[in-house]
Amino acid sequence: MKLGSIGTAMVTPFNEEGQIDYEVTTLLINHLIDNGTNSLIVNGTTGESPTLSEQEKERLLIHAISIVDKRIPVIAGTGSNDTHASIQATRRAEQLGADGVMLVVPYYNKPDQDGLYAHFKTIAENTSLPVLLYNIPGRSGVNLSAETVIRLSKVTNIKAVKEASGDLAQMAAIIEGTDDAFRVYSGDDALTLPLLAIGGSGVISVTSHIAGFEMQRMIRDYHTGNTVNAAALHLILMPLFHAVFSKPNPVPIKYLLKKIGLPVGDVRLPLVGIADHNSYLDRTLLTFQQQFDLKTG
Repeated sequence: MKLGSIGTAMVTPFNEEGQIDYEVTTLLINHLIDNGTNSLIVNGTTGESPTLSEQEKERLLIHAISIVDKRIPVIAGTGSNDTHASIQATRRAEQLGADGVMLVVPYYNKPDQDGLYAHFKTIAENTSLPVLLYNIPGRSGVNLSAETVIRLSKVTNIKAVKEASGDLAQMAAIIEGTDDAFRVYSGDDALTLPLLAIGGSGVISVTSHIAGFEMQRMIRDYHTGNTVNAAALHLILMPLFHAVFSKPNPVPIKYLLKKIGLPVGDVRLPLVGIADHNSYLDRTLLTFQQQFDLKTG
């Protein structure tokens, strides 16, 4: 699974009627590719997948695959809390030409670790696509343990995990317990550099919508041994990372995208958007834009 250093969990643009805006989606995809995104995740949490119908998810995936046109991998979010439905969605994504799938930990059901293992293994055995596991206990209510990820890494096409537990010790255990081909990605932008330092592969990011180049520069500096500059970039990016998650995702990032000229529209209920002026987000964005070049040359 060639996700690169930064996979962007793409927002879903909506028009004033609350329907998917495919023209803006095209603009957004090209913006992301031009600004440091190595792979694109469609129909994930940031894309407001809980509010998208199956028909909308399918049409959005078709559109994304067409616009990307093989420039970068397109990963489809096909996981749910229904194993059979996830299998069907995964098979459909494969038919449509996705390069891989992302499977979130089942939410609400609260399965134990044996149930999680069986869920992911069963889905993976029903597709030839590479699988990215997605652990986000804050939303799913269940943590996918390091031991279970290590077990699942032995399934042929389970290739990586997006770890959004915030637990670096758990991430380190996964890295130590899996072979070198298995990839561990941060699901938290603020943990990108710490995860790299313990052997992680990168980040499935939200902030990369507006700071992709800067995040790529941080990662590149780390890998080339310029750890001092990587740390400096991390510190500059931290206020932006915090701002992007200051309200339920993707509320802040949609606001910030509109501020930089990408009219991605509002969020769908039960999320609520931000007024036209938010001093905290505006100030954070402006400070980031003004200080980045000044502090890093």
